[in-house]
Amino acid sequence: MRLILLGVLILHVIILILLIVSTAASAWSVADNSAKDLWYKCSTNNGGYRCQPSSNEDWIQAVQALMILSVLFCFFSLIAFLYQLFRLVKGGRFFFTAIFQILASVFVMCGAIIYTVMRPDDGTHTNFGYAYVLAWVAFPLCLISGLIYIVLRKKE
Repeated sequence: MRLILLGVLILHVIILILLIVSTAASAWSVADNSAKDLWYKCSTNNGGYRCQPSSNEDWIQAVQALMILSVLFCFFSLIAFLYQLFRLVKGGRFFFTAIFQILASVFVMCGAIIYTVMRPDDGTHTNFGYAYVLAWVAFPLCLISGLIYIVLRKKE
């Protein structure tokens, strides 16, 4: 039982790290000499590196908010798991932790979908960057983790 709890805890920490990196990293869209993320648009011109704040459009602010919410809910579910681990009665399930983790997965999924649909096409050939991929990798892991918390029971 301890190994299962340790494995779930390690998975949860990995998911939290993935969400933090995908939210903070500057590579949601990349091109030959530019990179765009949730916060800045950076480009390399004549050997200089220049960054500007991202647009104030509603869709990018929605993605920003959803990614921050996913990080917060994943963190709060980690705290709830650690609390329930020591306070939950024998045979109890980790429902509170599961709800927060599933909500975090829904938030990251919605943020990634909005970015996929609304990503601006500025005429250059851009690809999705590693931060975007990390967000999509974090989604199923977060959902699976939430489902594991629903099934998991505390045993002595």
